[in-house]
Amino acid sequence: MSNSDTPEKTSGGLVGKAVGAAKQAAGSVLNDDELAREGRLQQAQSDAEIKARAEAAEAEEREQGAQLREDQADTEAERDRLRNEVQASDREAAAERDRERAEREATDQARQEKAAAAADRMAAEAGADATERTGEAEQRDETLTAVELEQAARRAETRADNIDPEENR
Repeated sequence: MSNSDTPEKTSGGLVGKAVGAAKQAAGSVLNDDELAREGRLQQAQSDAEIKARAEAAEAEEREQGAQLREDQADTEAERDRLRNEVQASDREAAAERDRERAEREATDQARQEKAAAAADRMAAEAGADATERTGEAEQRDETLTAVELEQAARRAETRADNIDPEENR
């Protein structure tokens, strides 16, 4: 049994969900509506926590993908630069101008690819941040809802006590 005046520290995740289900089942078996309600609230909080963790993991995965694309662009740019230098070393003086032009093009391309990869990474990070904020907001909303339900239950219990004070003795 729990005391509704004392806040309870609950486990989150799958353990919290299992504990919540056990409380709900025990409350149903014992005909203890408060315990059953507490179990439902704990399950809802655990679901929100699991969802927030999953969204954070997805955001991290997207950020790693953006970093990988940026690294690939850097590697490709380096490969282009080295290829241009090897070709340029075999050319005569007239070919020197061609090598310089190819190197400028490779540098420009690398700069564009790097800028595109950085833009992808920034967009992924912004999306990840937005997803994380959404998850946190949903968790806050669900926690607030749980608190409001708890307060409503207490008010209902007080009204019930006021209506029939004899029943609680």
